[in-house]
Amino acid sequence: MTIAPELPRDPLVPRPLDLPTALDPDERLEALDGAKIVAAPDDPADWHAWREALARWRDEARARVAYDAAAYTVPETAWTQTCFSVALAWLWDDLLYDHEAGRFTPDRFVDHGEAEFGGFDGVVLWHAYPVIGIDARNQFDFYRDVPELHALVDRLRARGLRVFVDYNPWDVGTRREPVSDEEAIAALVADLGVDGVFLDTMKEARPELRRAVDAARAGVAFEGESTLPLGRICDHHLSWAQWFADSDVPGVIRARVFEQRHMLHHTRRWNRSHAEELRSAWLNGVGVLVWENVFGSWVGWSERDKAVLRAMRVVQRRFGQLLATGEWTPLAGHAGGVPPTVVASLWSEGGTTLWAVANRADEPFAGELAGAGFPVEVPAGGIAAYVDGERVVAAPEGESPAFPARLPRRAPARLATRAELPPGFVEAPSPTPSTTAVFRRRETGTYGEAPYVEEWKPLPPRLHDFVEVPHPTAAAPRFAIAVREVSNAELGRDGEPAAPATGLDLEEARSYAASVGARLPTEDEWQLAAEAGLLERAVPLVWNWTESEHRDGRTRFAILKGGADWVAEGSDWYVDGGPQEPAYSLKLLLTGRGVGGSSSIGFRLAVDLP
Repeated sequence: MTIAPELPRDPLVPRPLDLPTALDPDERLEALDGAKIVAAPDDPADWHAWREALARWRDEARARVAYDAAAYTVPETAWTQTCFSVALAWLWDDLLYDHEAGRFTPDRFVDHGEAEFGGFDGVVLWHAYPVIGIDARNQFDFYRDVPELHALVDRLRARGLRVFVDYNPWDVGTRREPVSDEEAIAALVADLGVDGVFLDTMKEARPELRRAVDAARAGVAFEGESTLPLGRICDHHLSWAQWFADSDVPGVIRARVFEQRHMLHHTRRWNRSHAEELRSAWLNGVGVLVWENVFGSWVGWSERDKAVLRAMRVVQRRFGQLLATGEWTPLAGHAGGVPPTVVASLWSEGGTTLWAVANRADEPFAGELAGAGFPVEVPAGGIAAYVDGERVVAAPEGESPAFPARLPRRAPARLATRAELPPGFVEAPSPTPSTTAVFRRRETGTYGEAPYVEEWKPLPPRLHDFVEVPHPTAAAPRFAIAVREVSNAELGRDGEPAAPATGLDLEEARSYAASVGARLPTEDEWQLAAEAGLLERAVPLVWNWTESEHRDGRTRFAILKGGADWVAEGSDWYVDGGPQEPAYSLKLLLTGRGVGGSSSIGFRLAVDLP
């Protein structure tokens, strides 16, 4: 038998499991149990039967899993039903942390959210990935060791945001806690007083985690990263609508039909346009995840998409409970042919009617909305809301769909000119015009570009393979570099005198270098000297800081060289460890006070020669 070779997957195309699931009213409906989105028929004449089948499926599915909705009646978690807009924020994003002052800036972050996105209801404080694995510190250390984290949480909550911490179940190769992960998360939740736990890479939490957190703090919500199984909607109040491809006529989100009070957050992290996910969220009465900085890769939103979200936020803030508990009629109105270009969902309760209208066409629409009985006006590719027949919002109105590019800039290297070669230094060869660095392709990218633009879900071999990145050499015309790293003895520290001094963050290493009339080498200078065989490595082997720091106004990162003896094993999500060739570059996001140094990072010195 001949087996046909497997064709490479097109990264720009949704996987089969991401596609919408068709509904045939005449067939058995169990196929919808695992759907992400239930596809809508193109012809409005079929919509009534489609809605009736959805209701029948919902009732049958609830019976199949013996659904108990008690968790949605608990006052402590009622906030989840109106938690529409959530930001995923790197804990040391320049909006949230002042690196020069060494303090958090929650008000600046919240004000930015209000002005640009119409305000956030919640925030996930992302903390460990992609820096975890640089040493033995585990995911809990990257929260516990952060000064003023309690004050940050308190201030964000005082500004009206619900705060989520992140749980990485794949963190199995770092320092182990004396208790189970479940107990450690529960203790962290209780200590910080947060409102929710984001379950990184997990569709659902283990039952032991649910029990441990419930015992530690009442009212804490769980949010899974992707398709939540029906059987766990009963104890997970939120989930991500991640990698959810929609039908031509927007369909309905399966979890929202099953339990209308369950909140989802649409997200497509690598997309330049968020129009489709915003439209789906609008018509389903759910929320979105705002993610401008994906692990050090800038993926900011266009002015057009931000305008649409701001308009959505007006309605969500005024009518959030209606969206959660009112009578929802998906695809109750339409206009513009078959399939219709203008579609609308209806929510009604107590005499109030809310029509959420979406225009899929590239031209504005003005005309009768069939099913509603009144005329509507909707901008091109935009949305509008009508409450009791009166328009309350419409967007966008001419805002640019252009991607707001944000390029990182290398911080200028500091000069440290010495008339003569210092002891322990060696003059390096003359720099070449260009240098080629080797990176492992992670979600961090290399020098700041988004590595997976418009890609659906990055998977191997596109994820975690190795890439060569040529770039102009950043090196002094003449420089000398220390043969060995700065040692414990030179820094006056305890420990093996000849061992590399570690634990300093980049600014502390720079300060020491300046105090002795030197500087750090750039990544290219380090590589040039190492490839010439000029560098020695002390024991234990540690990564070396370089002067190659990059900033884009939101993220700061530095390039490390050399590798280290330490290796975190058990997950591909960890930072690389082990010895590395001179060309290998590690992009390390810079963190703040308390966690910026590492036992696996040292440094050596360089000077400029006349």
